[in-house]
Amino acid sequence: MKKDRYIYPAIFDYADDGISISFPDLPGCFSCANTNEEAISMAREALGLHLYSMEEDNDIIPEPSSVNKISLEPNQVVVLVEVIMPVMREAIENYSVKKTLSIPQWLNKLATENNINFSQVLQKALKEQLGIKERH
Repeated sequence: MKKDRYIYPAIFDYADDGISISFPDLPGCFSCANTNEEAISMAREALGLHLYSMEEDNDIIPEPSSVNKISLEPNQVVVLVEVIMPVMREAIENYSVKKTLSIPQWLNKLATENNINFSQVLQKALKEQLGIKERH
């Protein structure tokens, strides 16, 4: 079941070359940073992207571990990271992707001469073709 809010413990591993970030409950969810502020931001982004992917794949999302049950090395700390999923889902789903397409040279020339915004025209045409009336 999709939740609107998740909070997971992250391990910040401090080394001379930066901060490595991992989530003990989410194998494969990693990031890195140079500063604490950047580490918080990168951890939130990594967590949100990882959980979004799990939701899309219908994977079972595990319960977060209790902070007091996480074993640490001397250069590590546990940081609770929160992600608000409706915001994350909207950002991911509305992210623009680059598409390559082909049109005849004469049509490209005419459209360029008339200052046509190709992206807007394609989006409008796709929405019409798919029967989408509102922004999706």
